[in-house]
Amino acid sequence: MDFGVTSKLGGYYLAQQYQKSVTGKSDGVSFAELAATKAAGSESVSGMSFEEMLKAKYPEAKYHVMDAYKIPSGIWCRNDFPFEKFFNDDVDESVMNWKPSGKEPAMSDAKVQSRLTSTLGKKAIVIPPALEEKMKNDPELAKSVMQKVENHIAASDARLPGVRKSFVITFDEDGEIANFTTVSEGKITVSSSEFVEARKAREAKHAEYERLAEESALKRKMLTQETDRRYYQSKAVSAAAYEAAGILK
Repeated sequence: MDFGVTSKLGGYYLAQQYQKSVTGKSDGVSFAELAATKAAGSESVSGMSFEEMLKAKYPEAKYHVMDAYKIPSGIWCRNDFPFEKFFNDDVDESVMNWKPSGKEPAMSDAKVQSRLTSTLGKKAIVIPPALEEKMKNDPELAKSVMQKVENHIAASDARLPGVRKSFVITFDEDGEIANFTTVSEGKITVSSSEFVEARKAREAKHAEYERLAEESALKRKMLTQETDRRYYQSKAVSAAAYEAAGILK
């Protein structure tokens, strides 16, 4: 699923998206090609850490270890959320607890446009500590996460080829893409409100599914309890009847 909010004046495309996995190939050396090259040399790709694989593919990328996936999507998707901090060498942990100080600015706001423009050409990958620890002990997981980074970027390049972009991609503890932001040069005009409402609708639908599932489970539990009650009640009545008839003593 793709979500995008863009400037109607500045001509920059800010895509707030969530996707589990996409296919495609980015420019430069792919992860598969990198693996083949390492396998042919003295160093095995299985001995590379995730950060090493990331830097081999995207030397300019910033790598951070923090629980950025916990930032609520409603906060992350705001036009004034300072996602550009992830492009710094060191990230102030205060970004994890960032709160808006007023009304959300429009995408056409000059300050918003200036921030977006300043990020073009940059990349940042944010991994939670728990996932980093898992990847140290599970090379296949590290390869899988690296492939998701590569596919994510390749898919964006396929949608808008030959256009400068920036990427911030965060992962959850299971190695799935969580919050992310893509900024691209372009002239796509979509209002942010449409995507906010679409997100709210999806969340409401998901909540309704969960409510119905809980309701169904409760009904099944009650039906089982009622069946058991009737069974034991009938056994008790039968025993009483036999006893009254002198069959049981």
